[in-house]
Amino acid sequence: MKEASGELNAAVIVVVAVGVLSAFFFSVLWPSIRGNHVKNTKCGEAICGKEPNSDGMVTCEYEGVTLSCPFKG
Repeated sequence: MKEASGELNAAVIVVVAVGVLSAFFFSVLWPSIRGNHVKNTKCGEAICGKEPNSDGMVTCEYEGVTLSCPFKG
């Protein structure tokens, strides 16, 4: 009986750990990943200027919004 109780405790620890890691991923990492993807997609479709600034970025226009995108020479 003690072995079964130990295995149940281990299973509970694993489930709690997976829950904590999932919560961290979806609350901290996923918004950053999604934001970068959306920005890169918009930069790919935007109409950009010809000359980059000193940071290597170029000002672009996408659906009435001004973006700062990396210069692709």
